[in-house]
Amino acid sequence: MALPLKGVRILSVEQYGAGPYGTMLLADLGAEVIKIEDKARGGDVSRSVGPFTIGEGDSQFFQTFSKGKKSVCLDLKSEDGRAALHKLVATADAVANNLRGDQPEKLGLTYEALKQTNKKIVCAHLSAYGRGTERAAWPGYDYLMQAEAGFMMMTGEPDGPPVRSGLSMVDFHTGSHLATSLLAGIIGVMRTGEGCDVDVCLFDTALHQTSYPATWYLNEAHKTERLTRGAHPSIAPSQLFKTKDGWGLLMCQTPKFWNVFCAITGDEVLTSDTRFATVHARRENIEALTKRIDEILSERTTAEWMEILGGKVPFAPVLDLAGALDSPYAEAIGMIETVEHPSMANGLRTLASPFRVNGERARSSRAPMMGEHNDELLK
Repeated sequence: MALPLKGVRILSVEQYGAGPYGTMLLADLGAEVIKIEDKARGGDVSRSVGPFTIGEGDSQFFQTFSKGKKSVCLDLKSEDGRAALHKLVATADAVANNLRGDQPEKLGLTYEALKQTNKKIVCAHLSAYGRGTERAAWPGYDYLMQAEAGFMMMTGEPDGPPVRSGLSMVDFHTGSHLATSLLAGIIGVMRTGEGCDVDVCLFDTALHQTSYPATWYLNEAHKTERLTRGAHPSIAPSQLFKTKDGWGLLMCQTPKFWNVFCAITGDEVLTSDTRFATVHARRENIEALTKRIDEILSERTTAEWMEILGGKVPFAPVLDLAGALDSPYAEAIGMIETVEHPSMANGLRTLASPFRVNGERARSSRAPMMGEHNDELLK
């Protein structure tokens, strides 16, 4: 497959989740991503994250975020390590990192430090709170951002405690922003011939993701709060409902879908009761609406409703992780792949790339052993 980023070389001083996730997206699209790891400190800290390790210096957590990359070992605090880094920079298009905000300048990873070696280099920085801010030296993680940016007070049931997302979505969003800004910098070099620094951080991303509720508050002082069953703040029905054997999520986001849902169910109450006649009326009478739709959907199983509503009205089953990964649809679209791994006889099963190029899903390879590419890249 001819991947669009083939020939692009990216050096990355990265660890754990957010940075490695972003550069993995670039590797999926064909970029050569070279992890710069400090062997004396154990390399990328995620190599040792359990509970599922794969021998020494490797884990399934690490494999999740570093597939398709290369690894070289350098001590960036040493004179020899920095000299080797500059040799690599001379051949690279970008240098990424997800260090604490006060570290890139100390380690010489900024455009100012590297432009004499390569004036076209793009230096992409991902940190918790940004560089040059009063919190630049603070450590920070996804869960903290969910707490401070208001996510947890908008998640869960109204009478329950604040709830975080079950996944580190701020990390993944920020990693995606890292990839976007890095590519924007490379495109800028094509126009101007000069590189630059680009910055993203977890806190900015989290606050930015508050989206339209933020606009409502900033202009109307409206506070979007938790609603029963994760209901949409302005559209109904758009929430969880009970089925005969579990739960389903129904989203009638437009009058068209509401009319189709009513026609399919053939329920006279939904079509004749004035409390349900408009989006506004349904929102105002959400408790009565929920009770009636529960009664309707509880007559059949979730799978039966998928057969009836699928493709006609936005509806999804509420699955656990096993159900999601074992679903026939995930298998049919090729979202699970197996990559070869020397320590796993049957290979390592992982999620495949979300990208398709010319209709074909990009395929990957295992994450590298620490320093696996020293001979290839440093000698």
